Amino acid sequence: MEEKIKQSIKNVLEDFGISTETISLEHPADMSHGDYSTNVALVGFKKLQSPPAGGPKTFAEEIVAKLREQNISNVAEISIAGPGFINFKLSPKYFTDELANVLADGEKYGRGTALQGKTVMVEYTQPNPFKPFHIGHLMSNAIGESLSRIVENQGAKVIRANYQGDIGLHVAKAIYGILKNPSNHSGQAAGAYPKGTPAEVAEYIGKCYSDASNLYDEDMAAKAEIDALNKKLYYQDVELWSLYQEGRQITLEAFEELYKMLGTKFDVYYFESAMAEEGTKLVEEFLDKGVFEKSDGAVVFHAEKYNPKLHTRVFLTSAGLAPYEAKEIGLTVRKFADYNPDISLVDTATEQRDYMMVVTEAIRQMFPDKKYAERMMHVTHGMMRFASGKMSSRKGNIITGESLVLDTVALISEKMTDRGWSLAEKTEVSEIVGVASIKYSILRSKIGSDIVYDVEKSISTEGDSGPYLQYALMRAKSVLEKAKAEKISPKISHTAESVGDFEKMIVRFPEVALRAWSEAEPHHLITYLTELASGFNSYYAQGKIVDPTDSHSPHKLAVTSAFATVMRNGLSLVGIRIPERM
Repeated sequence: MEEKIKQSIKNVLEDFGISTETISLEHPADMSHGDYSTNVALVGFKKLQSPPAGGPKTFAEEIVAKLREQNISNVAEISIAGPGFINFKLSPKYFTDELANVLADGEKYGRGTALQGKTVMVEYTQPNPFKPFHIGHLMSNAIGESLSRIVENQGAKVIRANYQGDIGLHVAKAIYGILKNPSNHSGQAAGAYPKGTPAEVAEYIGKCYSDASNLYDEDMAAKAEIDALNKKLYYQDVELWSLYQEGRQITLEAFEELYKMLGTKFDVYYFESAMAEEGTKLVEEFLDKGVFEKSDGAVVFHAEKYNPKLHTRVFLTSAGLAPYEAKEIGLTVRKFADYNPDISLVDTATEQRDYMMVVTEAIRQMFPDKKYAERMMHVTHGMMRFASGKMSSRKGNIITGESLVLDTVALISEKMTDRGWSLAEKTEVSEIVGVASIKYSILRSKIGSDIVYDVEKSISTEGDSGPYLQYALMRAKSVLEKAKAEKISPKISHTAESVGDFEKMIVRFPEVALRAWSEAEPHHLITYLTELASGFNSYYAQGKIVDPTDSHSPHKLAVTSAFATVMRNGLSLVGIRIPERM
């Protein structure tokens, strides 16, 4: 409906000699003013060669007269407000028909075709073996998984990719810590891994890394040893390689356990160790072709030559080693060679924005004919702060992404009242609700914004939170189950003279889902679902929905069922699972 109205407006503006690709069409805050509102008369008035003497309001009247001539289907009324805003009211039949579509389409309701036939690779999470799974990795996972689902919802084939740093100084630090085995590591023999689950052993490796990292900054002798280890690992030193391979495998297995809890399953994994050689060869090849230049023995790319907002970066060190930049070149070319995506979308931390812009420009100059750079899309996430200031995990360590998930899940489990839960049920529900709490907190803000995480607010079923959305859906499901027991079936009333604001809100879902893709912003879905949950709670409080004596009960049930369908579909797009009960 939104696109139909926009096209009609474009056609009318062309009659006035105004051509525009973008039409602003919004939902008025006060729904009594209409279902859509546009400011095209105010904007278009400035573009008229012979504007009417009456100003934008007169121009709005001329636009409305032409729009009325078009008899736009399902538009019941077009009016003017204020200095020249144009409001559209849709017919009640449009909303009742669309509610019927929600019930008929079920889980397919809200799917679009904006990316039909396209292949989109989404690269996200990117934790590094031998290091803890940090808060930034958790944020990237929530954003990347939601964007993957939003893209799929628009008809694309999605390839979920994970690029992980399995070589580099951080690995040398962890290996050094394992070899030296400081006394606070439970007496574990030097140069060996303790027994335990992958998560437990990965925690030990992370502690070794942290201790060695501190030594690297404070002890020159330790720094020299770690640097020497780094070189040996880079050249796959025989004595260190089995220790390296075992630690790499353990930490990757620990990550997989966490991905399962977060609801992510990757299709392809790329590793820095494999990209270094590919990146080095490409940089050397395009050094000869003039894209890169020599500078003090290093190979650099002067990005500012092509874009004054960019800067010079080193793509091969003077020692001939491949830094992140060269590896990123290798990775990008490998992704296009493997899958040739129409869009290669990457999510990283905000501080990597400038770095990625330089890499993209280098790719543009290397492969102008293949249009790789034009198909690259980069989104960034901000930082997470905590409402209580500095936080530590329940074990007293600095909080990581993994400990935040586990601690939130444990807190929910403690607060769950005794309702005859089995241990398996309690574990499953606390995990589903805990992950929802964190994902909601991450996705509720515009991508790139820093967020403040308040654990108590995040797990509340009252107010803006993941559990609040889940609880609203549980309430709707309970109503529908009660109706089934009373043998009352949902049925849309097509004779309704008016349609309430809540019903109107339900059928906005497809356009919100499309906007979430067109702006690559999951927060549009979170905002919408929160308002929808609030709308249902108000609808629920207005009176009995299940009432055998009320002739309107079937229609109320249909509205409730439509709400449950849209809430379920919307939660799926933001990666939030739904428990059987709460």
